Amino acid sequence: MITFKQIEAIYWVARLGSFEAAADFLNTTQSAVSKRVQDLESRYGQPLFDRSRRSSQLTPLGEQIVSLALPLLDQRDAILQRLESPATLRRKLRLGVTELTALTWLPDLVRGIKATYPLVEIIPVVDLSVTLHDRLQSNSIDLIIVPDIFDDNRYTTQPLGKVENVWMCAPSLAGEQKHFTLDELTGRMLIVQGVLSGMGKAYGQWFKAQGADLSRSIVCSNLLAQIGLAVSGLATAYLPKHCLGALQDRRLLVALEVTPPLPRVQYVAIHRSPATDIFMEGIVHIAQQSCDFTKFIIQDTLDELEPSTGGAP
Repeated sequence: MITFKQIEAIYWVARLGSFEAAADFLNTTQSAVSKRVQDLESRYGQPLFDRSRRSSQLTPLGEQIVSLALPLLDQRDAILQRLESPATLRRKLRLGVTELTALTWLPDLVRGIKATYPLVEIIPVVDLSVTLHDRLQSNSIDLIIVPDIFDDNRYTTQPLGKVENVWMCAPSLAGEQKHFTLDELTGRMLIVQGVLSGMGKAYGQWFKAQGADLSRSIVCSNLLAQIGLAVSGLATAYLPKHCLGALQDRRLLVALEVTPPLPRVQYVAIHRSPATDIFMEGIVHIAQQSCDFTKFIIQDTLDELEPSTGGAP
């Protein structure tokens, strides 16, 4: 008799490219995955993987089995999700986010997931948008939260919230002039994000449409490094407006008025799960409720610690 464990072993070895990767995904050992595949091959006397090659490549029959496996596994998961309550559901969630999300509302998202799904193991990955999308394609991540720059109909894309960015610099660098045209601004030393950054790709296309020459800009895709460079007075950077309000209040940064203003950037949740995946829909809903780019967890932490100083100046 064929078991679901045998079917998912074949599917994930084929999908992830190795028995080792499949074992890690299925939270078991490589020998257990190998045995499931071998038992099925022995039972029906036909090989599903070509053992003459170093990589785990399917035979023609193996390819047919894998093509039939996905809808079967999806239906099994849909049945299990209807039988289990959120409080008893056990599974891994490999969650990919950008640095901006990690520094703003990721803690709220994690708390929201844990409140609804207390037994779910969250495996966070913080990286650049393009890298996260590549990992979604390789199936090493389940869901990513990134700027809406990927036009890929293989996945489900659901809106979360928008980020408003403005040009900021140190007061010493701002000088008396507070209003600039984009052409005037490009004559200054600027910091922009690179092509692996979702924000960088979105604004790169917009700058090109505006005819702006940013060839002399400093390229930096690390948000904290951008903030540090801007505060130091080295250059002007586009930064998230609302979450850096405390730095503006303390006159460490000032926002410049630039015409035309930077467009807001839509953030989305992207995943490959089918519409029947109640769990993933639940996670996206929690993300939509948690999404708040006005926060800054470093500042929030400092604010919480401030009373403990005993009112010292």
